[in-house]
Amino acid sequence: MPDTVGPEQHEPTSLQGLAKRASACKDHRFQDLYRLLDANLLLDCWEDLNKQSASGVDRVTAADYERDLIGNIQRLAERLKAKQYRAKLVRRVYIPKDTGGQRPLGIPALEDKLVQMACAKILGAIYEQDFLPVSYGYRPMRGAKDAVLDLGFNLQYGKFGYIVEADIKGFFDHMEHDTRLEFLALRIDDRAFLNLIRKWLKAGILDTDGQILHPETGSPQGGIISPILSNVYLHHVLDQWFESMVKPRCRGQAMLIRYADDWVCAFQFRKDALRFFRVMPKRLQKYGLETAPDKTRILRFSRFHPGLRRRFAFLGFELYWQRDRRGELRVMKRTARKKLQGAKRRMKAWIKANRHLPGRSFIKALNRKLVGHYNYYGVRSNERSLGSFFDFTVKCAYKWLNRRGGKRRSFNWSQFKVALEKLNIAWPKVTEKRGKHTVFA
Repeated sequence: MPDTVGPEQHEPTSLQGLAKRASACKDHRFQDLYRLLDANLLLDCWEDLNKQSASGVDRVTAADYERDLIGNIQRLAERLKAKQYRAKLVRRVYIPKDTGGQRPLGIPALEDKLVQMACAKILGAIYEQDFLPVSYGYRPMRGAKDAVLDLGFNLQYGKFGYIVEADIKGFFDHMEHDTRLEFLALRIDDRAFLNLIRKWLKAGILDTDGQILHPETGSPQGGIISPILSNVYLHHVLDQWFESMVKPRCRGQAMLIRYADDWVCAFQFRKDALRFFRVMPKRLQKYGLETAPDKTRILRFSRFHPGLRRRFAFLGFELYWQRDRRGELRVMKRTARKKLQGAKRRMKAWIKANRHLPGRSFIKALNRKLVGHYNYYGVRSNERSLGSFFDFTVKCAYKWLNRRGGKRRSFNWSQFKVALEKLNIAWPKVTEKRGKHTVFA
């Protein structure tokens, strides 16, 4: 799962000025943003660029570009200033999905990534002042785990009784280009800057079979600017609409929590939930989006109906009401079954592929994977799923490490447990920290 986006440590003064102006004047339209795309901002963005990411269609790597970094950035800035910059094709790759099938990703060329990051910083400085607290995806100091914890807190202490789950079919493929630019134009009055974004939206996609695609809608997943553009789109389509139109018409409490294109709505009364359930598809359809009928439903979710039969999934967790050890009813969270099965499959494949490593090196690398799992899924009430993942990992490691010497076993179970203790295997632990939660009711 994606991590929390960290704070910007050294934001340029120009971006700080944009943020202050956007916060002070909510209807201000910014001009001369294109002028900010200079060598200084591009060099600042280079420090934040992931140098290990895959290369685009031009096959230029970060190491290649860095050999003459200052010169390359100066020439890129001059092309931007002279309006001679041209977006390259986006290289498409496919990665397997946990649910089966493949997910398409778009990999821009290195210089396109650099300019996209600069534009994303500019947009972020403006729109961070506009985005509502219900939005968690790809924002500073916010992450998927925060969304899950705040959702659980509000369900626990609010007066909610119904959940509306929805899934948008192919969200990144169906966002309308013109509508997205119209939303941006509400805050940006700079034709050159908007045309730059239009170039990336209209850029051709080089598929794995060599065919060049020119999509009329959407944007490739993987582009650096795609997350902020998607947040702007759903900010207007969903967040603001829910806050200004849906909530005032509800008789009881209503809440929306969204992470990118994953979101959940909660209502106090059934009539409010049903009304939203009927209107929501029409609202999305107005902007070229469509819900998946098999993944859209209303669920009765309250302390008066506890148990695993009434559960729903959100960002890799399943939430449900159940009594804790003291007998009190609480909203529990556990790793979603599909996510746990997928994590186990990936761990098994990694152990089989890396069982040749020396003992200490193997455990050190294994611990990194275990700790990464605990950092996200290590929430209170999820101890059983954490233990299940750890037990599976240990048994899988015992099985495949014993096979690396041929038919003769390297050690028995007792010896293996002693070795794990000596090598400091990472045991399951709760990583959730107590802190303040955002209340939406």
